[in-house]
Amino acid sequence: MLFATVFRYENKEKIPEIRPSHREYLAKLHEEGKLHAAGPFTDDSGSLIIYEVETEQEAKELIEADPFHEAGIFASYAIKPWKQVY
Repeated sequence: MLFATVFRYENKEKIPEIRPSHREYLAKLHEEGKLHAAGPFTDDSGSLIIYEVETEQEAKELIEADPFHEAGIFASYAIKPWKQVY
């Protein structure tokens, strides 16, 4: 199942330092088939990540293991089950 997650950032000064490990983490999830799509908003206010997992709880666990979460960059997020049409 797909879960679209919209993140709002804070502590933006930490982003350049943490972004490499965040992207390594996302690449690992993609290789494991748990990441459908990901990317920041152009104003760097946050991002959209679409997880491909069985449950919302599993998506939350992936979020909690993300280096951006651990560094306090994710100020908030909203998870919604998502159905891709195109």
